[in-house]
Amino acid sequence: MESYYLFSSGKLFRKDNVIRLQRNDGKYKDLKIEVIRDLYLFGEVETNTKCLNYLSQMKIPVHFFNYYGYYTGSFYPREQNVSGTLLIKQVNVYQDSTKRIKLAQKFVFGAAENCLRNLKYYQRRNKDLMTEINQITALEKAIFRTVSIPELMGVEGDFHRIYYSAWQKIFSEDIDFDKRVRRPPDNLVNALISFLNMMTYSVCLSEIYVTQLNPTISYLHTSLERRFSLSLDISEIFKPLLVDRIVFNLINKGVIKEDDVEKNSNYCYLKPISLRKVTQMFDEYLQKTITHRQLHRKVSYRRLIRLECYKIIKDLMGEEEYQPFKLWW
Repeated sequence: MESYYLFSSGKLFRKDNVIRLQRNDGKYKDLKIEVIRDLYLFGEVETNTKCLNYLSQMKIPVHFFNYYGYYTGSFYPREQNVSGTLLIKQVNVYQDSTKRIKLAQKFVFGAAENCLRNLKYYQRRNKDLMTEINQITALEKAIFRTVSIPELMGVEGDFHRIYYSAWQKIFSEDIDFDKRVRRPPDNLVNALISFLNMMTYSVCLSEIYVTQLNPTISYLHTSLERRFSLSLDISEIFKPLLVDRIVFNLINKGVIKEDDVEKNSNYCYLKPISLRKVTQMFDEYLQKTITHRQLHRKVSYRRLIRLECYKIIKDLMGEEEYQPFKLWW
């Protein structure tokens, strides 16, 4: 099964047993339905209910991005793996403030540990990051002392602020990046982070879909209407692997440079050719494998996300306490 990233504007429709993207110039690309895991559509793509019904029947999520690479939403097929018991458990934990914050703390702790792993990696490569490492290590102790979600989010914001302040030391070139700016991103690095965050969010949503978890019920982020907020929770743990490490590689290897972005008075976004480069590296990362410490077999980075979903399910069902994924390489 593969993820497909389509950048051409045109029409997406069903043609017999394939999904066809027909560009505006008449050229087309046929995608075999049996090998599609999920679709990522960039730019202006027209489709119809016949196509969406077929994608739903084949259980294929579709993620939509606009011209600037900004995530606009997902087509989430009707859930096939439904468990009423698990749904009740998800809701009960959300409504129980003690249980909810305990699970939310684990998400933040996993994110902090993985951020620290990245900093320690570069510290071993003669980057002077001990000040930031010590500060985040001290903040980790505050995670499990929090008594409310806003307080926990405050701790998360503090360690991320310190973490991002260390990036200037990691980059091999003089890159304009002082702090994380989200809406809208104001420079190359923030544009990369924003785009890759959205890609990670989308992958987490696709992996949640194949489990019995309901993506709208979350614990760190507030559950809202029309928001797959559980993806935000899980993506926090994997951003240091699927976002930050890619940004470091893209910048330090010169794959993406300052002239790969367009800037206007209040916005900075990746050029179309740059989006393709970043997406290609992102997909390559998802396919990378690592020997799993507990399973004793190779699993892809993408598979790690699904395994995380299963660990959350076991916790919700009272089978095994959840421990967040932590980088070990």
